[in-house]
Amino acid sequence: QVQLVESGGGTVQTVDSLRLSCAASGRAVNLHSIGWFRQAPGKDREFVVAISRNGDMTYYADSVKGRFTISRDNAKNTVHLQMNSLKPDDTAVYYCAAKYSDSLLITIDYSYWGQGTQVTVSS
Repeated sequence: QVQLVESGGGTVQTVDSLRLSCAASGRAVNLHSIGWFRQAPGKDREFVVAISRNGDMTYYADSVKGRFTISRDNAKNTVHLQMNSLKPDDTAVYYCAAKYSDSLLITIDYSYWGQGTQVTVSS
């Protein structure tokens, strides 16, 4: 079992920045890849970014490339999502998720999910 807790959400203005964190605990946390997904009202949950178990591979949705950066600190069991140049379209609940694999990280097929943190970007 892996437990995930997101933090760092809030309300910001367009082009502002936010840094989300995902604190992981439980068994073999460092053997799990971590993904961030988001869900806006009335829309399906969508992939945002993911990082492999040892951090050597990252994957970004086209909509956030060049603006968002994911990183992980395995010593602290924490993954960070730095979000710059935020837009109103980035408004959503952001979830971190974990899976015991480095495969298919852009799909929604993750085993463990946090409860989410709200990000609101106003124009």
